[in-house]
Amino acid sequence: MKIKLVFIFGTRPEIIKMSPIIRQCIKDKVPFFTVHSGQHYSRSLSDLFIEELKLPEPDYNLKIRSKAPHKQGNHTGRMMIKLEEILLKEMPSVVLIQGDTNTALAGALTASKISTTKAFTGFEIKVGHVEAGLRSYDRTMPEEINRVIIDHLSDYLFVPTSDAKNIAVSEGIKKGKIFVAGNTVVDAVHYARDLNTRDEGRGTRDEGRVHSPRSIVHRRTKQKKRPYILLTLHRQENVDNKNRLKKIVEGVSKVSRKHNMPVIFPIHPRTMKKIEKFNVVLPDSIVVTKPSGFLDFVHLETNAHLVLTDSGGVQEECCTLRVPCVTLRDSTERPETVHVRANIVAGIAPGTIVQCADKMFSAKKNWENPLGNGKAASKILDVLKRGQ
Repeated sequence: MKIKLVFIFGTRPEIIKMSPIIRQCIKDKVPFFTVHSGQHYSRSLSDLFIEELKLPEPDYNLKIRSKAPHKQGNHTGRMMIKLEEILLKEMPSVVLIQGDTNTALAGALTASKISTTKAFTGFEIKVGHVEAGLRSYDRTMPEEINRVIIDHLSDYLFVPTSDAKNIAVSEGIKKGKIFVAGNTVVDAVHYARDLNTRDEGRGTRDEGRVHSPRSIVHRRTKQKKRPYILLTLHRQENVDNKNRLKKIVEGVSKVSRKHNMPVIFPIHPRTMKKIEKFNVVLPDSIVVTKPSGFLDFVHLETNAHLVLTDSGGVQEECCTLRVPCVTLRDSTERPETVHVRANIVAGIAPGTIVQCADKMFSAKKNWENPLGNGKAASKILDVLKRGQ
């Protein structure tokens, strides 16, 4: 069977990290199609990223939203029903999924189930997991459950580091399935940074939107070249818990006051809803903005003095850009960023957040990037082409 790929994605990080492989497929003329689950459904979290990263419009858009945080099975199951119809119609040879979302889990489960019916369909679908082998060892996170299951269903595990490979091997996964490719986030960040550099000073516009070279910070805060802290917050365990959310806001506010820097907060729609529901008061030093496109966000990261986040992808982006990062969680599945001292895990206690921020403000920005050299996409595609 000739190679035919399907990319299944549904969230901002998936679009970003799949984009280099999709562009490599276009370059190498490898047949593929794309499916957008609709897990992130707003323009600011989906369509804009597809436009900026110069990706084709999805061939299928399922528009399947989560009904509630506790209805994980409902969310995943509805995706599987739709994905089964598409995969049986299109008959791809490989499903490519990324990360640890319900979308990724649905893709892996559906493809694996179809392959068990080869006697009826006459074909099977291989599963390729981009960013495999990551573990936080926190089973209270739905993402951790997802990534473990996906890895054990996958035929190709594209791990970002040798440490991730060792984790997969320790769980009994055959070495022949595991390929150290680096992290495609490096490819994507290099691409965005190059676009920003080329556009610098030219005021490039796209449908009325000024690209990142014109600093979004200066436009929104009306402060010229004032140092700032960047904040992102969206994890279910943080924003759905009133006590945790309030502690994080308190800690971030203390960091802002101590260092006399505003905090730029491109707010996730889910987080905004919870802040309003819980009546959490944000101080004036936290400047709330709408979610940024990827080019603007890379620009924000690049120029930040410090990033506070609960996002795994942002931890990786900061490591790649050599921007100090403080993770507002109790654990991380990106320990390599901590090992090279690009990142520190603070938890949610306000005092600890301040201490960790102080430490990262004085961090040397000379670490080696453990996530690869920006050639992960070509490595992944080479493996898939050899495997057919």
